[in-house]
Amino acid sequence: MKSYRKELWMELPRRRGFVNITREVEACLRESGVREGLLLCNAMHITASVFINDDESGLHHDYDRWLERLAPHEPVGQYRHNDTGEDNADAHMKRQLMGREVVVAITEGRLDFGTWEQIFYGEFDGGRRKRVLVKIIGD
Repeated sequence: MKSYRKELWMELPRRRGFVNITREVEACLRESGVREGLLLCNAMHITASVFINDDESGLHHDYDRWLERLAPHEPVGQYRHNDTGEDNADAHMKRQLMGREVVVAITEGRLDFGTWEQIFYGEFDGGRRKRVLVKIIGD
């Protein structure tokens, strides 16, 4: 069995945003040489997310509005976590909602996606570099 590991680096200038990382993950798969197996992709920071969905700008706008309603950034004083001097409690909650990772089957050297599925990085406390792990195992 083969094993492959690579870190992708993200740095979004805005506080929140979504980035389609499907091409980068597919490049990792090609580099790994794995034809049958599993791919794990996860955000390695507690205020970021990796998720699978459709690459449609209206949907991403809706996600942003929905998350901001569920866990609004302001007022920052509404969160006990921010008593530590930080202002990112909302980002932790948004990450919890959107999830930490995705696992995708690899079949015949390709990501075995359903219709319209793509992989996204979700940023909820941007302005600094963060890592995304791609781990692939298989034959």
